[in-house]
Amino acid sequence: MAFEPPRRLLRALGETRRSGPEGADETDEWLESLPELAGRAVELRELTVERVQAPGGRSSLVVLVRRADGTPAVLKLAPGRARPRSERAALAHWDGRGAVRLLDDELQEDSGTDGVLLLERLHPDVSVRSLPEAKALLEAAGTLRRLWVEPPADPVFETVAERTGRQAEVMRATAAGESGIGAGAGAGALVEAALAAREELLDRPPETRLLHGTFRQSKVLAGERVPWLAVGPDPVVGECAFDLARLVRDRVEDLIASPSGPSITRRRIKRLAESLEVDQARLRGWTLFRAVESGVRAGRVGRLQDAELLLEFAGWL
Repeated sequence: MAFEPPRRLLRALGETRRSGPEGADETDEWLESLPELAGRAVELRELTVERVQAPGGRSSLVVLVRRADGTPAVLKLAPGRARPRSERAALAHWDGRGAVRLLDDELQEDSGTDGVLLLERLHPDVSVRSLPEAKALLEAAGTLRRLWVEPPADPVFETVAERTGRQAEVMRATAAGESGIGAGAGAGALVEAALAAREELLDRPPETRLLHGTFRQSKVLAGERVPWLAVGPDPVVGECAFDLARLVRDRVEDLIASPSGPSITRRRIKRLAESLEVDQARLRGWTLFRAVESGVRAGRVGRLQDAELLLEFAGWL
């Protein structure tokens, strides 16, 4: 069959092209090799293809398949830029506890299908985001708690300091030309506040755990083994507050539209911090940094409406 990337993935890859020549070259090479890569992965694993999942993700091609014994599964193909090796290592370490189960851990990059993961089939169209907000936050937080475990002894994952250090460099460079961010003169002040918060937070990190890295409500899908399981990690090692910060701003468009958005956000920080035993001030600081970083990145690739929403949200913090 034709492994045609969904529009959502192509739009996201288009943003990668705009991020620089290196990203464009890698993206084009991966797209050109995708049919061959997918076909080889299917043949190697003796899979029967059902269909490409649409709208799918923003960083990978997701194909619904069945194994030789008829078991439903998901074949995920991602470019190197999406760090699939790191995702594989994290899923293997969690071994199905709180996260989707990796089904082919024995197949490594020497199999000729690097960037390919075979995963248990969840319900791709049912995430905790479909629940009422209070219930969604409760279920998402419970799932996240199960993922926070001691990382493997081998240093295979990026640290929070390393990842945010790269992001901080881009934030500084982008903020120097504020008109490109789409937030006017206030963007520079927010970037400075976010960078200052990062420096303070990294001065004395409280713990080291394996983190999901990009956790939000839409990353928690309904499963058969347990009601909810996390998918799509971009794992990193660091403190739990960093992981929880992305969840604070879930449904940001609803928060911005609400007259009581700032007070709802403060209550959300308090409730999440207390339920997961995370320091409120540290959670607020990482929420600020991650919102500003996401806002700057959105503006840099032309998603100006998203940039404005995120930076307005960051201003509340």
